[in-house]
Amino acid sequence: MTSEPFRYLLRVRYGECDAQGIVYNARWADYVDIAASEFTRALFGSITAMDLKLVKLAIEWRASARFDDVLELRVSTLRVGTTSFETTTELRRFGDHALLATATTIYVAVDAAGVKRAIASDERAKLEAGALGVVVDHAGMPT
Repeated sequence: MTSEPFRYLLRVRYGECDAQGIVYNARWADYVDIAASEFTRALFGSITAMDLKLVKLAIEWRASARFDDVLELRVSTLRVGTTSFETTTELRRFGDHALLATATTIYVAVDAAGVKRAIASDERAKLEAGALGVVVDHAGMPT
């Protein structure tokens, strides 16, 4: 078994860049959200298998990304609580692996009515194990 975390690859599109030619700051949250959806799909087989509410997203930027860059988002579970869990996402440029940003995200499990609920033991086990070695490639890159 590999120790590589879950990885999601995407290519920066022209419309995601600002007038300076770099990825607009709000787009980074979109990238983290898409990677989280793919991480959830890898863990549970569906993005709707576990209803979640985002309660916190913090991003720390280190460098810029530009149009046509391929980004590699590495998602790992940091901790699992009774009703919530925290993930970290490293956003790197594919190829040179330069760390561009990191994001910390906290989600709360909810029922169909949107009420907070406990994380089931099977869900906890999957979250704690992560989706090691899984790569979802929406950029068409050789991995």
